[in-house]
Amino acid sequence: MSPLSKRQTAFYLSFLILVWAVNWPLSKMALAYTPPVLFAAIRTFIGGILLVLIALPNYKKLNLRRNWPAYLIAGILNITLYYGLQTVGLGYMPAGIFSAIVFLQPVLLGICSWIWLGESMSLLKMAGLLLGFCGVGVISAGGISEGLSVIGILLALASAVSWCLGTVFIKRIGDSVDVIWMTAVQLLFGSLFLFLWGGATESFTAIEWRPAFLGDLLFISVFVIAIGWFVFFRLVQSGEASKVGSFTFLIPLLALCFSALFMHEQVSLRLGLGMILVLASILLVNVRLKGRKRRKNATIH
Repeated sequence: MSPLSKRQTAFYLSFLILVWAVNWPLSKMALAYTPPVLFAAIRTFIGGILLVLIALPNYKKLNLRRNWPAYLIAGILNITLYYGLQTVGLGYMPAGIFSAIVFLQPVLLGICSWIWLGESMSLLKMAGLLLGFCGVGVISAGGISEGLSVIGILLALASAVSWCLGTVFIKRIGDSVDVIWMTAVQLLFGSLFLFLWGGATESFTAIEWRPAFLGDLLFISVFVIAIGWFVFFRLVQSGEASKVGSFTFLIPLLALCFSALFMHEQVSLRLGLGMILVLASILLVNVRLKGRKRRKNATIH
């Protein structure tokens, strides 16, 4: 694929941040019509099918016989656990606050990448990690005192952990698999386990196939999951991974705004403070020091 222009990069980043932010209140709204696990299964299955159609021209890169264990592990971590736990958890607490806790993931990823992938740990990253944990502590303590569910908080943290582990796993095997096929097949594998989970604990007859739900489902499946992940990997392939990471902090902030707009969710001063700490931590963990980069380039040349 050809490199993206600056205008294309800005458009892709804006699209990704917008749809991944609006996903949270939309997913919360959908729970009025469907059991959570089956909803997670249906939307990830549709997204997986759409990505398979995109990946088909390069079917030789699938290598299912060799790569199926990697697809399976990624599907369980990134899809079955991440989407399953997050969709169940949204039933216990406001979408904006829930997304703020889940987006502790970049902070956890900084620790795991340092321990398991040998990535550097700067003072700014260490400060970011500390701020992130303090922020989640403030959100959790404030939320519990103001009536938020302890179960919801634990499910948000579990979602962040599963997403983190899945990301580390994909980073470790990234050179041996095609990223588009990895995303498509992990969605299909993960949705299969979600269907088994939902079929055992929920009922398909409980789904209300109303126009509002169908519109919500199709938007999330197409734009958030299928196109969203495709755009993400298009940015990564074009060398824009660092920009994606540095702008992640906008997603929970916008999710909070969309949740207040669509769901009329209220945020107290204490919870708002925790949110700011989490956002600041993600920014510090993802920041790139220009001075350090210039020194490094000067040493190379």
